[in-house]
Formats: sequence, structure tokens, C-alpha cells
Amino acid sequence: MINVSEVMKTAPAEFKTPLQQLVYTTLEQLDIGFERVENDEAITMEDCIQINERLQMKTVKTLFLCNRQQTNFYLFVTTADKPFVTKDLSSALGISRVSFAPADLLLSMLGTAVGATTIFGVLLDTENKVQLVIDSDVLKEEWYGCSDGTTTSYMKIDTQWVVNSFPEYARHPAKIIQI
Repeated sequence: MINVSEVMKTAPAEFKTPLQQLVYTTLEQLDIGFERVENDEAITMEDCIQINERLQMKTVKTLFLCNRQQTNFYLFVTTADKPFVTKDLSSALGISRVSFAPADLLLSMLGTAVGATTIFGVLLDTENKVQLVIDSDVLKEEWYGCSDGTTTSYMKIDTQWVVNSFPEYARHPAKIIQI
């Protein structure tokens, strides 16, 4: 059981990472509303259950993946309750095999540690090395729940904005797939 704060509608008073600051600066510049909570460190999807309850939404699962040669990278967003099967994603993408990318590459490319992976990490991928891939089941939810780039703060944003407008803004067109 983790502690979860009351819901807030403002950015943190102090930012823990450059990515977290970029997330809130971007949302403010684009005038995108959000709700957020602060919480004890949350790493697993089980940790997110109380966060989901407090924000009245479902947190997505965001995975940083790569091919065997570590030359192609994918940020895959799916529903939290869906088991991740690498062969299913590989098949949907039409590639031979994907696996989890190393934690050091997650940090250097997307500005976050394991457990805090977020769609907003693509804002730091200025060379467009990461392909954004979204499971179509994510679109079924009104709200998109995700980390703000830390393991101690989660947010709720309109799913349609995240899937339809954010990728264009971030210059990372999303590939929508069915798994």
C-alpha cells in the first residue's frame, strides 16, 4: 500500500527532473488541463491501483523497447491490465523481435528511469529515434493516466488530446495498433 495525496490541478512547486519540468511547462504553454497526485514511489502496475482510485482513471502501461541490435526504439503504450507479449507486438509492427531497451538508454534518450516511463519522454527525443506506438485499446478510455516522468507523481489528462494532438506537437506521429 502506498500513500497518495489529494488531487491537485497545479504543477509541483519543485521539479525533480528536467523531464518533469518539461511536462508541466508544455501543458501550461498549450493550456492543457490536468489533475495529478503525489505518491510514494510507484514502480509496478499494482502500485498504481490506489493512484487510479484517487484520480478516477486507469494508468496506462508504457514500455521502452528496442530491436536486438538496439538500432530501432519503440515507446509502446497499452492498457495496464493487458499482458505484454513481445511476439504479439513484434507481429503487429512487422519486425522480427523486440525486447526491453536497457535502462541507461531509457534515461539518456527519454529522460526517465525504469518505472517512470511516460509518453512525454518523446519531447526529449529531438532526433526522432523513438517510434511512438499506441495500443488501440488505450483509446477506449476517456482519461489517460500516466507518470509525469517520475515515480512519485502521476497525472490524468484527456485521452483524445494525448493520442491525437500530443504526438503531432512532439513531432512523433503515433502508430496505432491492435494487439
